[in-house]
Amino acid sequence: MEWPRELLELFDDPLLDGVRPKVSAPTADDRMSQKLAEVRAWIERNGREPRRNGDLKEKMMWAAMTALKNKNLM
Repeated sequence: MEWPRELLELFDDPLLDGVRPKVSAPTADDRMSQKLAEVRAWIERNGREPRRNGDLKEKMMWAAMTALKNKNLM
């Protein structure tokens, strides 16, 4: 594809050096996939499922795991 010379010159303008496309916000599915990966990594690191009565991070992993199980994702 041939770009018009004026457009190529515009792209080379130093004022536009820091301009990047806007990153779209993660979807609900993206967040759920990320949380599933975090829970699985926690289980792999600790050799067991998180418990409700653990430290704060473990409680957070337990809550996420419980929510994922309720959605039949685990």
